[in-house]
Amino acid sequence: MSATGRGMLPSRALSAVSRLAGIDLARGLAVFGMFAAHLLVIDPFDPTQPLTWLDVVNGRSSILFATVAGVSIALMTGRAGSAGTQPLSGRSLTVARRRLAVRAAILWAIGMMLSATGVPVFVILQAYGILFLLALPLVRLSVRTLWMLAASIALVVPWVLPSIDTALLNAGEVGGDLVLLLGWQYPFPLWAAFMIAGLAAARSDLRAWRTQVVLVAAGATCAIVALAASAFSSAPRGSYLGRVLSDEAHSGGVFEAVGSGGFALAVIGLCLLICRTPMRVAVLPIRAVGAMPLTAYVGQIVAWGIWASLSLGDVHDLAGFRALQPFWPFVLATLVFCTAWAVFLGRGPLERALGFATRVVVPG
Repeated sequence: MSATGRGMLPSRALSAVSRLAGIDLARGLAVFGMFAAHLLVIDPFDPTQPLTWLDVVNGRSSILFATVAGVSIALMTGRAGSAGTQPLSGRSLTVARRRLAVRAAILWAIGMMLSATGVPVFVILQAYGILFLLALPLVRLSVRTLWMLAASIALVVPWVLPSIDTALLNAGEVGGDLVLLLGWQYPFPLWAAFMIAGLAAARSDLRAWRTQVVLVAAGATCAIVALAASAFSSAPRGSYLGRVLSDEAHSGGVFEAVGSGGFALAVIGLCLLICRTPMRVAVLPIRAVGAMPLTAYVGQIVAWGIWASLSLGDVHDLAGFRALQPFWPFVLATLVFCTAWAVFLGRGPLERALGFATRVVVPG
């Protein structure tokens, strides 16, 4: 079934009972957070300088994106039950897993093509595809096991990442190729924790207000504890221990994994709570973007490449492109396009194409 549902008018798609509006909202916020991280010059966070508060998008937006991916995987491999999204079984699960594998391969290929444009962005789709593959054996696990696995990965993997990073660096050109192929700026051994946390959240009852409140409270607690622990840490910056415990964006440290992972869960819970209120209608344009994140993400990078080529003659000039102040034009264009498409046509163009391709390769 498509995102619009059989027999449903496109204009009603985003209001369908079967959709989790809060998940669309969270996904849309993650997309715009990545826009900001890519397109804006953001000074390091200073609580006394409100203009620096936007630094919250650095690292956390992509982690939110990966966490919501876990929710999407749960929805693709499950059915609604009284206690949340229950995993499929039998032939239905086999088909869902095969389609997930095809989706992973296509996303990885799209990521490689976007990287080939030369646009100075660390494309997340290669890692996204790998995370989809890693999810295949996990979709039948219990909620408790999923939460324990996510927490274990977040606490353990940062201790081995510095060694892997060093090995890739020392491997020269081969290491550089592996970084590109694996999307290693988003190291999948650690980022699996965020995907699994999203899967665990979706296997709970995301429609229940109690679950939503718990996500906000528990996620915020993780974020605050990690921030406090980082503030009191005496590990020298740049040392092995400093790298392991770091809370800096894209550092892969324990404090980043716990803090930003908790932040992502809190945002998901908050978005679900917001969409229980009349605000659900007010945020519809952001939800429309969140309903077609692949279209929005790919569109941003393609538009960036075209605009930079025409205006600067150099796709690689990040500072020059940021000087053109493209953030708000990109945001407004994305909001207008996605809202209009969702209202009149329903499912996003790339989402529709991806769904069609997976059904052709793996018939139901």
